[in-house]
Order: sequence, then C-alpha cells, then structure tokens
Amino acid sequence: MWRRLMGAGVAVVLVAAIATPGAAARSGGASATTACWFDFGSDTVAGAQTQTRVVATAPPTVLKTLTTDQVYRGVGTVRLSTSFANENGINTGRYRHGLVVIGDALSSTYYSITGDGRVDPTQPREFLHRIGGGWTPYRFLESAPYAAFGGAAVTRTNRYALRSDGVLVRWNADWRLTRSFPGFSAVKTMVLISKTATYDTFLVNTRGGALYTVRIPTSVPAKPIVRVVRTATWQTFESLIAARCGQYGTLLIAIDKDTKAGYLYAVGHTNGTATVIKGLGKLSATFADSVYFRWTPAATSDQLNGD
Repeated sequence: MWRRLMGAGVAVVLVAAIATPGAAARSGGASATTACWFDFGSDTVAGAQTQTRVVATAPPTVLKTLTTDQVYRGVGTVRLSTSFANENGINTGRYRHGLVVIGDALSSTYYSITGDGRVDPTQPREFLHRIGGGWTPYRFLESAPYAAFGGAAVTRTNRYALRSDGVLVRWNADWRLTRSFPGFSAVKTMVLISKTATYDTFLVNTRGGALYTVRIPTSVPAKPIVRVVRTATWQTFESLIAARCGQYGTLLIAIDKDTKAGYLYAVGHTNGTATVIKGLGKLSATFADSVYFRWTPAATSDQLNGD
C-alpha cells in the first residue's frame, strides 16, 4: 500500500484540521483553558537562527521573533535541519542543539543563548561538528528521540532522511543504518507527528495534493503503514512544522514558499479520512527563509501523540 505514494497523482485541495480548541495544552504545558502554542524557527541566509511563537487563536497570534545572529555566518546556507532542542541552560539562558546539512555535509550544532538571544560566549558551543558527507541527494531530515511519558531518559533515537529517489532511510542514534523504505518519490515534504514505544508517524503531502500518515514501526524489519487523510489541495506546501496540541492533537504550520505565506491548522488525532482538520487562518508573518523547523523542549519532555 505504501508504494502507491510513488504514483500518487491525486487532485489538490487546501485543507485544515482541528484538535479540540480549549482542551489544548501546549507543546510543553498550558492549562486546559488556554490555547495551544509552540515555537518555530528558521535558518536565515545570513547565518542566524530565529525563534517565533505562534498561538492557536483564530486568527492565529504570532508573537515577536527572537533572532540569534552568527550561528552559521560565513559557512554556507543551511539546506536541511532537524527540529532543534531549546532546553533550560545549566546556569541561565537556554541550551540549543540539533542537526543541519550545509552543502554535502551533515553536522551537529550546540550552543547556549543569553536572555536576549545572543550566543553566550561563556558556555561550551560548537556550531558545526561534522558527522559525514554524502548528503547532496537528501531533501528531508528529522530526528525522533523517544522517552516514555514521565521517563527520565531517552530510550531510543531514530533518525530519518528522504532521498530524491524516494527512498526513506532510517538510522539509530549511532548512525547505524537500520532500514530503508522505497516508494516515496511522490512525497513533497513530511513532518513528525508521533513518537511512541512501537512506532514513529509522519504526516506527508504529495506533489499531487494528497495528505497521508506514514506510520513506521520501530521493529526490524518494519513495513510502513500508509493511510490517506485527504486526497487533494495540499500540493501547495513545501514545508510543514508540527507540535503537540492537547493529549492527542497536533498544531500544524503549512508553508507555501512561493507566496512566502504560512497557514495554521489544528489537526485531531489522525484516523484516515475521518481525521478532523480545521484551518485557523493565515499567519501574520513572512516566510522568506529557506529552512524552517520546530523548537522542542528537552527530549524527555517532548511527547508527540498525533497518531
């Protein structure tokens, strides 16, 4: 069934989704009476990283952007990025870390910021620690560390990358290849919406406009379980960002890079074509950067239960 994505040429329609507003907790904690919110980021051509908070009101509320300059200045433009952790610092400020691809090379980045968003020169930092080359054929990258709810440690980390030939590749935390899944050449982009003890799930859109969930068991061997969510209108979007909303819902930003516009959707717990999707409106921000990602809490606190 998952091989059908290779030839998906379905018509297109712009859809949206709702996870019960009001029952929404943020991607890290809000009361049952407040709207969900989360922080998304971008890598700019000038080498900065940004952090912007979006609140799931209707229309959506976009708060002030915090910009950290000179993260990747003079080393080239970031082409791919995982989500980035944004944790409490050892002393003050925040500690950030994640993975990026610049040119053909995959590298890790970690650094701390002060309260006003500047890189903290008093804390350990490394903006590009090279992991390896050979990344030119890849067009998507994400890391999925999993910790049980209330757990004190991450028990597994899967890393995923989609190649231009439609092969989705999975590695473990040590970059040992654990599986590859062909058949995803029709996928335009994808975003992680679930991390559980037994599977990871991505929400993907195709060039033909369809929207699917792709559930990938953590076992080896594993066969993805693909379900259609919508059959049309999602082909417009080149980038998706998702965060938890409520116990089982998802907040989704869909970015149209041609118009530099982003739209916010509330997505209920996925259930094929019965999945509830509600559009909350266009974001009052310009999406002119090439790479966007989600800022996450520490991995032990980052629960995604969208599927």
